[in-house]
Amino acid sequence: MKYTKYLLISVLVIILDQSVKMAVHSNMALNTEFSVLGDWFRIHYILNSGMAFGLKVDWEYGKLLLTVFRLFAMVGIGYYLITLVKRQVPQGLCLSIALILGGAVGNLIDSVFYGVFLNNAPLDAVTPWFHGQVIDMLYFPLIQTTFPSWIPLWGGQSFEFFRPIFNLADASIFIGVVLILIRQKHFFPDKKAQPN
Repeated sequence: MKYTKYLLISVLVIILDQSVKMAVHSNMALNTEFSVLGDWFRIHYILNSGMAFGLKVDWEYGKLLLTVFRLFAMVGIGYYLITLVKRQVPQGLCLSIALILGGAVGNLIDSVFYGVFLNNAPLDAVTPWFHGQVIDMLYFPLIQTTFPSWIPLWGGQSFEFFRPIFNLADASIFIGVVLILIRQKHFFPDKKAQPN
């Protein structure tokens, strides 16, 4: 079928994401790191109980709702991908959605299963199912400096860019979204502006 290659891209993202997460979990202690490219690319093992880039939902059932939302989103994205392929939209759009789908499934696996199989659910979780913490490890602190003292409000405070620690699933989602934003005029042409 026409959409098989895009689903294979999603599966490849999932396999790569899960392989890296398992390698990090099996070979590193939590909250440890090692340098890959000097000080500005490190592998730093953390657990993320919230959303992408360390954002959190501070509510007793917040993680459960987030995981259920991810589950429905995954089904919706998969259906949308198949629909796009059938409509013969530009291949770049299908590739972008395939990357987003693979990333969504990769993080969903962590949320659904890691609380049970890796025993990494927060201690106050209602159940380990659907409360697994996502394994993050990619850390790019490209700039680490201190604001000059003459800057109002932030003077003398340390500043780090890029602070979030993320994983391959997050990166795949991000790349898919950026591709759509960059190529949106090509992916979603204005039909009113086209000559008949």
